[in-house]
Amino acid sequence: MWLKKLTVDENTVDDILDKLTDFFKAQKDLYGSELILNRKLSDELPEKKLQAEKTESAKEPTIDENLGQLTTFYHEIKGCMKCALGATRTHFVFGAGSAQADLMLIGEAPGRDEDLKGIPFIGRAGQLLTLMLQSINLKRDEVFIANVLKCRPPNNRDPQPDEIEKCEPYLIKQIEMISPKLIVTLGRFASASLLRTKSALGTLREEIHNYNQVPLLVTYHPAALLRNPQLKKQAWEDLKKISDYLKKGTNPVLRD
Repeated sequence: MWLKKLTVDENTVDDILDKLTDFFKAQKDLYGSELILNRKLSDELPEKKLQAEKTESAKEPTIDENLGQLTTFYHEIKGCMKCALGATRTHFVFGAGSAQADLMLIGEAPGRDEDLKGIPFIGRAGQLLTLMLQSINLKRDEVFIANVLKCRPPNNRDPQPDEIEKCEPYLIKQIEMISPKLIVTLGRFASASLLRTKSALGTLREEIHNYNQVPLLVTYHPAALLRNPQLKKQAWEDLKKISDYLKKGTNPVLRD
């Protein structure tokens, strides 16, 4: 028989169950109630076998390795108290989405709804962001969404320089793990913070920038579009640029 009897002691079983419990709790925190199973692409559809073999032969990080790294990193930093925001938050908002996303979206900080649920962009602005992604044939679970800060500033004030200094290394580490093809910053503050500039948002939208050697595009925050619907035409132009870049996979000269 292919199934053999396995004998383990009680301590080993308890240890395995503890690890499984921690893993699934982290999965729920990061990705919601949907269960992501450990399964090779070639097990799903025969026509994907060749692509799966190519990926393995190139020794690239697998989907499960990326997910495991993010889950471990989440556990390492979710109790962060490096700045005063740790004492006032309800939830540490790590980020959510695909561990192997080609596109990473970055806002400035969690708002009230995000702080209460621990998930980024779930309020009205988040609902609009979902529709914006759908307009270029992307789903939320195909991208990764995060913020410059992981904790909500009181009364939704702008992040302070010392808060950014302490929290930005977490974002940089996430980018390294996910390795997106493109970063898109949402709004003036996230764009100015990461690019270390005081240039106007309209000016920043005109170029492809460089953040830690990853191409970066700037667009409006969905909340700004809710306040000023006349900006939606410009935002649509940005979305088309994002879609074109992801489809073409071009390698532009990055702006320092």
